[in-house]
Amino acid sequence: MAKPISSSSPSTALPPIGGRMGPPGRGPVPKVRANNAKHAILRVWSYMGQHRAGVIAALVLTAIGTLLNLAGPYLLGRAVNEHIVPRITEGLLKECLLLLTVYVLGSLMMWAQSFVMIGVSQLTVKDLRQDLFSRLQQLPISFFDKNQSGDLMSRATNDIDNVSTTLNQSVTQLMSSAILLVGSLSIMLALDVRLTLLSLITVPLITIATRLIASKTRKHFTAQQKLLGELNGYAQETIAGQKVVTAYNRQGEAHKHFVGLNEKLRVSSTQAQSVSGLVGPTMNVMNNIGFAILAAVGGWMAYHNLTSIGLIVSFLAYSRQIERPINDLANQYNLIQAAIAGAERVFHIIDTPSEYVEEQKKQLDQIRGKVVFEHVSFGYTPERPILKDVSFTAQPGEMIALVGPTGAGKTTIINLLPRFYDLTGGRITIDDRDITELEKDPLRRELGIVLQDAYLFSGTIRDNIAYGKPNATIEQIRQAAELANAHSFIRKLPQGYDTSIIAGGSNLSQGQRQLLTIARAILADPAILILDEATSSIDTRTEMHIQQAMRTLMKGRTSFVIAHRLSTIREADQILVIDAGEITERGNHETLMKKQGFYYQLHQGHLS
Repeated sequence: MAKPISSSSPSTALPPIGGRMGPPGRGPVPKVRANNAKHAILRVWSYMGQHRAGVIAALVLTAIGTLLNLAGPYLLGRAVNEHIVPRITEGLLKECLLLLTVYVLGSLMMWAQSFVMIGVSQLTVKDLRQDLFSRLQQLPISFFDKNQSGDLMSRATNDIDNVSTTLNQSVTQLMSSAILLVGSLSIMLALDVRLTLLSLITVPLITIATRLIASKTRKHFTAQQKLLGELNGYAQETIAGQKVVTAYNRQGEAHKHFVGLNEKLRVSSTQAQSVSGLVGPTMNVMNNIGFAILAAVGGWMAYHNLTSIGLIVSFLAYSRQIERPINDLANQYNLIQAAIAGAERVFHIIDTPSEYVEEQKKQLDQIRGKVVFEHVSFGYTPERPILKDVSFTAQPGEMIALVGPTGAGKTTIINLLPRFYDLTGGRITIDDRDITELEKDPLRRELGIVLQDAYLFSGTIRDNIAYGKPNATIEQIRQAAELANAHSFIRKLPQGYDTSIIAGGSNLSQGQRQLLTIARAILADPAILILDEATSSIDTRTEMHIQQAMRTLMKGRTSFVIAHRLSTIREADQILVIDAGEITERGNHETLMKKQGFYYQLHQGHLS
């Protein structure tokens, strides 16, 4: 069983963008609450801490490179005092070569530091991406009911890309800037305390301005990321349903809605970039003011022999180095804010509780297939129950058919068996064992599920049939396809079982896709079979061919079948008529026909 990822601050289920409504009966979902920036930064740093050797190497290289760069202004000032001012050329070339060597070596150290840090950042993002995907695999079906797939994709791509870009570009600069700032100040204080204080005259103003801008920037970047997720979600949803959009001539309305979302994103992005764009110009103005003050006062002091010209030259160079960390922060501010907002959205998913409980569950033995629903009640929300006191017993090898109007609760019943959702009342047992006491993964491996939505993955036909049994031989795959009546159309394809399938299977007909999902279930050889409208997309002629194969498949297996075509369930051992979440009729075909109730009316309606 997949193990849950530990997290430092578990949260509630992830709220979707825009308070999107979940499936019927679940109600609205609350909006995302952003965590604080410090928490997000510490979480990302904890991921980087897993690669300490690289981080330490980057820090050492940064320190060496920065120290070499710090030596440059001092050597420059010494050259001015000892050679330029007194006009002594002897030894000047040596000083220039030393200065050149220092700057070249400093640049090489910074390049090496950048190279190492890029490797560390990519490993960090890889770990973050893996944890995100792993957590998505462990979340309950209800989580995906409540969140747009487009928004989840935005978190897994755009948000992580923002984190990656920041780690690649910003972290290395900020590390070197921090050392450069401390080193410059230390040397300046050692050289002249008066000039050092004069160089820092604009720092309080810069700090105040940065805090004022920062208080507004992060809010705008968070809103930008939320709107980007909403836009991606709508685009993905519309593209996936393009046939429906076209069939109902809703292209204009779809485009209009997209334009509205796009405009909101434009406004939000403009606000975020405009506010954060104030940082750079503000810093430059204040830095230039400080530089001018230092040059003017320093020149006056040199004129009155209170200091040397070389020292003033060194201080002007060091003042620029002090400005560099602040300018780096200003230049990287957009990336940092976008990364913090993106990291928060990613951690919302990672912190969402897994559906797997760490407590030890019972292992499954060989399943005979006896399934009992005992006074089962269920609702997606407490105030709106879907199932009410549902009780029935399926003996090993029996076929149980579920019929009833749309929304009656048929699919909900079979969704409870693999524990896609947990009961709100009663219990379900398999071979007299409560399913809540069984591990989910082994339980689900014993259930073969064929859904109405015949989804196929990108890859070959062979891969898709063997999805539930990856080590199957080609002979086993072919036998499963023959049993599902899929072999006849597969062998006519140019590459046969090696024919490539586009994600979703759009290069096959709906009926062909359904046959492949049935073959997939056959190959998995489950103890219990669940067919949810499995033949709804198959034409009548194909259905006739598949009936015998389905009978063979069901023999010896407990089967649950939902079907609108009553011809597929005439031979069911039990037919349960579900209406408004309750079993209103039960019995085999002959018994229910004699009662002349709902099933009888439904059957007669199908014949007319």
